[in-house]
Amino acid sequence: MTVKSIAVLTSGGDSQGMNAAVRSVVRSALYHGLEVHAVQRGYLGLITDDIRPMDLRSVGDIIQRGGTILQTARCKEFMTLEGQQKGAENLRKRGIDGIVVIGGDGSYQGASKLSQQGIRTMALPGTIDNDIPFTDFTIGFDTAVSIVVDAINKLRDTMTSHERASVVEVMGRHCGDIALYAGLASGAEAILVPEVPYDMDRIAARMKENFEHGKRHSIIVVAEGVGKGDDIARELTERTDMDPRVTVLGHIQRGGSPTHNDRILASRLGDYAVRQLLAGDSGKALGIVKGELTATPIDEVIGAKKPFNKELYDLTLRLSQ
Repeated sequence: MTVKSIAVLTSGGDSQGMNAAVRSVVRSALYHGLEVHAVQRGYLGLITDDIRPMDLRSVGDIIQRGGTILQTARCKEFMTLEGQQKGAENLRKRGIDGIVVIGGDGSYQGASKLSQQGIRTMALPGTIDNDIPFTDFTIGFDTAVSIVVDAINKLRDTMTSHERASVVEVMGRHCGDIALYAGLASGAEAILVPEVPYDMDRIAARMKENFEHGKRHSIIVVAEGVGKGDDIARELTERTDMDPRVTVLGHIQRGGSPTHNDRILASRLGDYAVRQLLAGDSGKALGIVKGELTATPIDEVIGAKKPFNKELYDLTLRLSQ
């Protein structure tokens, strides 16, 4: 079956670069002579038939914008077979042959269900957590890390002035990549991630020794999946005479203009999704591995765990003395 019309939606938590991906899908589709539609508010919009046509101007001046112009929402109804059938039928009645879904693991599950309903489907990794397997990086991760690094740089200035330790809590419930990459780039003394157990006695002893030898600041980066920053600070206080300050960066990690890396990744993946649909492919999760674009069956990605970069983590241990 020849693809003549496609749709694009964003789902789950927003991430910087989603707009760049939407732009790429729309403009690549139009370049290839396809009709292209946008689904508002993710899978909720599929069920409510909140679908509108897109043209070149629809995605003008959005490549630099954070968030998603298509918005996103939770939709319990789409978790049911009836909801999935309704969403697929709304696409069919508009003559839409395929869809590009941009989001994280939950969004991938929805994309898989649409594929099972006979809708040609491509999924793009849009999440700051970098927790999608079969891709080195996800859309939004690079920007989130940059935001954390910038915050730590500012905190380091004031921590040095007051000769204090700082605990920085970042996002990452199941994947510690934001903490790992930002901590390494910031020269943090300790990085706590859910993938690796930590020894607070050892961390506290090293930080105390560093201060005794003239160091005037100390940074601990902790992923939220390890625990609350306040709890980590309390553990540190119990073992030393330090009075660490806690900073919870929260949702600012999701906002702001995407970095050039995220814009380029999103643009490459969006265009690739359109070309894969035109080639007759479906049910694939797209990613980038060692700089090369990849397509993996969605069902292989769902439920799989992304390998932790132990080599990078070991590097942080060697450098944080």
